Amino acid sequence: MAEPLVSIVIPTYNRLLQLAELADALSRQSFQDFEVIIVNDFGEKVDGIKELYPNLNISIVEMEQNSKHVHARNKGVLDASGEFIMLIDDDDLILPKHLETMLAEIHGYDLVYSDVEIVNFRMENHVRVPADRFLFAYDMDLQAMRRFSTFVSSGCLYRREIHQTLGLFDTDVYNYWDWDFFLRVSEQYRVKRVPIAGVLYDFSDTNNNQSKVPSSRRFYLDKLVEKHNLGDRPTENFFTLLNQPEVVRRKAESQIVWDGQPFVSKLTLQLLEK
Repeated sequence: MAEPLVSIVIPTYNRLLQLAELADALSRQSFQDFEVIIVNDFGEKVDGIKELYPNLNISIVEMEQNSKHVHARNKGVLDASGEFIMLIDDDDLILPKHLETMLAEIHGYDLVYSDVEIVNFRMENHVRVPADRFLFAYDMDLQAMRRFSTFVSSGCLYRREIHQTLGLFDTDVYNYWDWDFFLRVSEQYRVKRVPIAGVLYDFSDTNNNQSKVPSSRRFYLDKLVEKHNLGDRPTENFFTLLNQPEVVRRKAESQIVWDGQPFVSKLTLQLLEK
């Protein structure tokens, strides 16, 4: 059996409904030559996702203890067999043509990432529906990215061989593993922003997103700053940072493709039948 072109790596921990919606989003992709590696970080069992979506080439990796998302993501990368890797968080979604678009855009580059819509979801009848949403789209200025990263790892696509040179994601910087990865990649490889909001990034009020708790991130930000010599960096609230003049100046045009309709998973349909 031929190896898949793309390995999609998803770390997960006790977000079964969200993970099922992501599986549904993957089943809708216009390009289907991919494997899905779900790394369960010692949470509730997720085997039912594989049973609900037999059309997807899903493998489930069980962590032996709760090692947190960076370790789980690294485990998924080690198990990947595709020429390319796509990263997605378990509570985020990609739109039907996202994988096809990213594969078209990566020619001549080593890592591509798209714009996103940041969505505050509310749960209704076991399905997430948007309460509000806004576009997150910024020009890729590599120097400015050292001051405020606008790289969103969910939905990014890159060549697996990058890890042969750079190694795995740095667990020592924890919350900032993605910023660190982008900085390391951009120093040695060709990177590109794709001006299409093909990713829905969950920033819900009820979601345990650590971007909302800047005080808990200071220790790891200091490690990142020291590693990359970034100078003094504040741990301000995410939305406060977005209003900084230097960030506002980087706002860019992008194509919005989501029609706002929720992703009703097969798991949700099962629950509604009960």
